[in-house]
Amino acid sequence: MESHDKRQFTPEEKVAILRRHLIEKVTVPDLGDEYHLHPTVFYRWLKQFFDNGAVALSPAERARRREEAQRQRIEFLEAKLAKKDAVLAELMEEHVALKKSLGES
Repeated sequence: MESHDKRQFTPEEKVAILRRHLIEKVTVPDLGDEYHLHPTVFYRWLKQFFDNGAVALSPAERARRREEAQRQRIEFLEAKLAKKDAVLAELMEEHVALKKSLGES
């Protein structure tokens, strides 16, 4: 069996493990057994979670998230607009070619 001592958990995985303890009341020893996690690591995560929780709830963080969502939306809309421009240019080119061919008949 391979060792899980050096496993790197993502921030989302860490929060999910903390949630299981805080909300679902899974004990720290049970989580340690399940995830091959030393209790001191778990409690370090818990301390970091609470030390940094205020940042996640701060107006500046909410504003940063809102700006990131807006930036992603703008990128999506710009890509959509570029695609429409390309389709329109192709249609106009076909239109001009059709007019020329009809005019020469």
